[in-house]
Amino acid sequence: MTGSADFVYETRPVRVVFRAGAAVSAVPGEARHLGLRRLLVVCGSRGETTARAVAEALGDACAGLYAEARMHVPVEVADRAVAVARAAGADGCVAVGGGSAIGLGKAIALRTGLPLIAVPSTYAGSEMTPVWGLTEHGVKRTGRDPVVQPRSVVYDPELTLSLPVPLTVTSGVNALAHAVEALYAPDTSPLVSLMAREGVRAMAEALPRLAAEPTGLDARGRALYAAWLCGACLGATTMGLHHKLCHVLGGTFGLPHAATHTVVLPYVLAHNAPAVPQAMAALGRALETDDTPRALRDLSVGLGAPRSLAELGLDEGDLTMAAEQVAGLPYANPRPVTTQGVLGVLRAAFEGRDVTVSY
Repeated sequence: MTGSADFVYETRPVRVVFRAGAAVSAVPGEARHLGLRRLLVVCGSRGETTARAVAEALGDACAGLYAEARMHVPVEVADRAVAVARAAGADGCVAVGGGSAIGLGKAIALRTGLPLIAVPSTYAGSEMTPVWGLTEHGVKRTGRDPVVQPRSVVYDPELTLSLPVPLTVTSGVNALAHAVEALYAPDTSPLVSLMAREGVRAMAEALPRLAAEPTGLDARGRALYAAWLCGACLGATTMGLHHKLCHVLGGTFGLPHAATHTVVLPYVLAHNAPAVPQAMAALGRALETDDTPRALRDLSVGLGAPRSLAELGLDEGDLTMAAEQVAGLPYANPRPVTTQGVLGVLRAAFEGRDVTVSY
């Protein structure tokens, strides 16, 4: 960093507990730390066993369990959860699970102002951000509000041991996407850059180990540590074309969140690469490569991740509509966003082409 540096970095009041076994054991203490006496526990179907254990550990401080979290947080699911929280007289919420569960907890916080404790079971990173998302009538809306930032985050590597290898890989690349876009965000900073580079390095190291030995606790801890850093990058900066594109593909066309990030990331990075040489150099050092887009694709595909949007179920006839939606959204990106440019990225990702820096 030089004397000509110009940046703003804003910290937020979030407390992090990182410990094997903490998913159940730490939550009651975090509730007491926040002065909460009646918490609604929310989760999806995959996280229900752990969520019930958390509810049991809370004892009389548990106001109930709502196990209806859904991908992309449909507004009707959020409406029901808010009604349950209010009817139960909850003064706080615990979200146990991946991005869908934590997203539902955030929706409750957005509507009610209730403090949120997050217990993530994937590498999505939402727990470290003030970003919320809701899907209504096939359109996913996102925004930022400090009220949805979890007040406590409990990271437990043991909670990720049962994460299937395919989801481990795509969830890990989802985390990488946060760090990648943070490096060229207009509001990046030296601290964000440090977190991003370390997060990319740690995740790229952990994923091959987990594909070979999914129950390796050290590698699970390494990946969760990386997800924490990448999520913090997402929370501290504004995201560009990649995240907006994935929101449209998920919210409008119903594609799976993490897998969509995994397929799209190398192509968006290749598209933006000419405009961000410093970010590309930093990513190259972190990944020990001189071709970062190709290295990211080789990493995910080599570990069995989907190669194309076609594999995820997107119809070719939807490409133009998706490109028009993305180009019509206001956001910062290092290269100008045009319908034709987005369509080029989408078509390459749809077909699973070799990654090249210009289309």
